[in-house]
Amino acid sequence: ADEHSHIKILKMMLNRTVLCLNCVNKPFRQQLLFVSNSSVKLNSDKNLDEVEKIRKKLIDRIIRVDHAGEMGASFIYKGQMAVLGKSKIAPLIQEMMDHEIMHLNKFEELLVQYSVRPTILIPLWKVAGFTLGAGSSLLGEKGAMACTVAVEALVTKHYDDQVEAMVQNNPKLDQNLIDIIKQFRDDEQSHHDLGLAHGAEDAPFYR
Repeated sequence: ADEHSHIKILKMMLNRTVLCLNCVNKPFRQQLLFVSNSSVKLNSDKNLDEVEKIRKKLIDRIIRVDHAGEMGASFIYKGQMAVLGKSKIAPLIQEMMDHEIMHLNKFEELLVQYSVRPTILIPLWKVAGFTLGAGSSLLGEKGAMACTVAVEALVTKHYDDQVEAMVQNNPKLDQNLIDIIKQFRDDEQSHHDLGLAHGAEDAPFYR
């Protein structure tokens, strides 16, 4: 009964994670569409200034949201390491955590470079990430990998949507930022695939 309750709680947390990512991604895409539609009407300096302001807001939002996401991801792996740090799968978790910390450090650089304030919800992302990582790991290595697969699938889709929207937008957003997000998307996809290769689908709450 305790294990069944644990599984229900983990499913609820994963569902809430899906909801959070969808909530932050929908307005992002709507704003990009607005800029794209507006950019074909650039027949005055006033219009150009307005689109540039919106473009700056979009870049700020991308960096702020992605910084928070990478913070949450790094704490998911910290939670997994807290439980499985001496297991045979610990080196793999450590490797993925190192990637997330590298991503996080880069977004912290971008916060400074683009003068963006981080979200005030950072403490919440830390607690939620650690709790999700540790909680899934209490079900064993396959539970941790199932959590990794579920979260990384969401993050990969989120980055895919960002890259697609930024590339198609006119004027296109900063190429350097696009290249960074593409690379991080590929890293997240690799984590997803590694999770599947290490038994995620055999976890009791995977489906």
